[in-house]
Amino acid sequence: MKAEREMAKRRFRKQKNKNLSAKPGHHKCIIVLDHLKPTFNIGKIFRTGDVFSIHEVHLVGIDYFDPAPGMGAFKWVPAVFHRNFLSCYADINSKGYTMFALEPGGNEKLTDICLPEKSAFIFGHEEFGISFAPELFNGIKKLSIPQFGRTQSLNVSVAASIVMYEYIRQHARKNPDIAKI
Repeated sequence: MKAEREMAKRRFRKQKNKNLSAKPGHHKCIIVLDHLKPTFNIGKIFRTGDVFSIHEVHLVGIDYFDPAPGMGAFKWVPAVFHRNFLSCYADINSKGYTMFALEPGGNEKLTDICLPEKSAFIFGHEEFGISFAPELFNGIKKLSIPQFGRTQSLNVSVAASIVMYEYIRQHARKNPDIAKI
């Protein structure tokens, strides 16, 4: 386990410099990863972010992660690192984004709302969820993905993929030129 962690850190350091030249994607969608484990989920979320050409990924309380599952996408999708959620919130809020915290049992369902062009989606730790109380931050809306089985949650990389797809689906319908990109 320790050897795998060291290997992941080396891969991260090697690819982090390439990320410095990454350009924001075509869509004004931001993904926020709040204290996720540095294993395979983060890399997969970068990969999906590249597929959907999102604006950037903000990482809160994450010093490194294994970029290998991202299949090289870390060099294409801008990463913004924050020590805590407060600095992340201040940054994204100052840019005029509507922020959504994904939680099971959230107030609104992803499929029932019209997502603003400038949307930021917050995903919490795989076991513990988000690291803050959304009600303490002005304007953060609780959002959930409809689920119909007995399992109470989705894998975080799967949930992020569904959210990015729904965002693109809604905005492609509003702007047919997106489909040409």
